[in-house]
Amino acid sequence: MAVRAFWTRLGLPGLIDVHTHFMPERVLDKVWAYFDSAGPLTGMAWPITYREEEGRRVALLREFGVRNFTSMLYPHKPGMAEWLNGWAADFAARVPDCLRTATLFPEEGVGRYVRAAVETGARVFKSHVQVGAYDPNDPLLDPAWALLAEARVPVVMHCGSGPAPGKHTGPGPVGRLLARHPRLPLIVAHMGMPEYADFLDLAERHQEVRLDTTMAFTDFSERLSPFPAAERARLADLGDRVLFGTDFPNIPYPYLHQLRALERLELGDDWLRAVCHGNAAALFSVRP
Repeated sequence: MAVRAFWTRLGLPGLIDVHTHFMPERVLDKVWAYFDSAGPLTGMAWPITYREEEGRRVALLREFGVRNFTSMLYPHKPGMAEWLNGWAADFAARVPDCLRTATLFPEEGVGRYVRAAVETGARVFKSHVQVGAYDPNDPLLDPAWALLAEARVPVVMHCGSGPAPGKHTGPGPVGRLLARHPRLPLIVAHMGMPEYADFLDLAERHQEVRLDTTMAFTDFSERLSPFPAAERARLADLGDRVLFGTDFPNIPYPYLHQLRALERLELGDDWLRAVCHGNAAALFSVRP
């Protein structure tokens, strides 16, 4: 298989994908229906390449040689996050190669259920300020951010303005958040697309800011939001804080294409090894 050949050539034990989606079936069905309808947050045709039942999707990642992955899920209204966290805890118990994932929303009780998730084993959180339509600086979230910073639990945050801007997307709200919680381990999803340079700036200023490669550099995204060639050197310099992510299964191309897109950046095999495995292994204490 071509995906396995990719990481085998690099001498890796496999891949770690920090941005994969697993969620309750009825929620995922609604997400897929939204993509099918070319809703306003996408605004374009978006075929789902891996529209399979849950067991088959897990099997596919294992066939690719993905040693660890996440179950990115997110609420769009109050009262939903805690229920999603319960589902994700059960999923990680059933699927031990999943890094147990949790989520949050600005609402009463968020500090309580975030603490409960951390204390029972959540290893990564997902925040989607575009879909959730919330300001990450909402005072209701302060206890949660403080707790996650203290516990050193990373947060994958969709905060860039792609594929469509939201009221609270962009580098400004995130910059204000980091000014108040500089120790928060933040992973900027999609490399901050399309505000790539601004989010690279944040990563240079904050040691705990990382970026994931999800959909960046692919033919699909390069047509819409091309990564600036002038920023490639900074991408190389921050190679220890770039993490491999894909958006599986909700991608409009084969899984291999994300890997090929990274390879054609021509930043070298050491960079690829760090991005595709080493950086996430260190962050999440994944043993060989």
